[in-house]
Amino acid sequence: MDGVIVDSHPLHRIAWREFLRTLGQSVDEPALDFVLDGRTRKEILLHFLGPLTPAQLADYGRRKDELFRQFDGEVRTIPGVVEFLQHLAGMGMPMALATSATGRRVQGTLHHLGLAKFFRQIVTGDEVGTGKPDPAIYRLAAERLQEPANSLLAIEDAVSGVKSARAAGLRCMGIASASRADALRAAGADPVFPDFRGLSFAQVAVALAPAKI
Repeated sequence: MDGVIVDSHPLHRIAWREFLRTLGQSVDEPALDFVLDGRTRKEILLHFLGPLTPAQLADYGRRKDELFRQFDGEVRTIPGVVEFLQHLAGMGMPMALATSATGRRVQGTLHHLGLAKFFRQIVTGDEVGTGKPDPAIYRLAAERLQEPANSLLAIEDAVSGVKSARAAGLRCMGIASASRADALRAAGADPVFPDFRGLSFAQVAVALAPAKI
């Protein structure tokens, strides 16, 4: 979801920085890249704060989400993604969302932006023990779609997400700026597009043709 269909990364950086500041943690910009790499909220909290009790994990997660909700009105979709989803839906293409975000935030974001209707299945970070690059979330998405993994295409913007999809047996298409495209390709994404503007399934199929998918 974040970074692929929803342009929320800058807001997440602000929310995590402010949350960590309330606990006396000063985190620089490079360190904050960790929160954008497909990790679950629990993994992010443990990464920055070390061992925590279940009660602390729940409390800190709630507090961070409260900070992020202040930006709900500023969350926008990635350019061209609504048209692309409409295009795929018109073809009868089954789609699932596999995101490390919590179920509560996912439902709120999707309904706020009118995107929930596009997804036959939604798998969130609450439902898997380990976030990306572990393949569990994509395996569960394939299982719920009742499709073999090698017939599915993941769309990712993060290296850990690409690795997760590939480890689960999916092909992976990247969405990234020119500065990040090579990193996604090195992780296994092919093709990589800058965004969804003007993109059709026919264009994606042509790019995938050498792999006979």
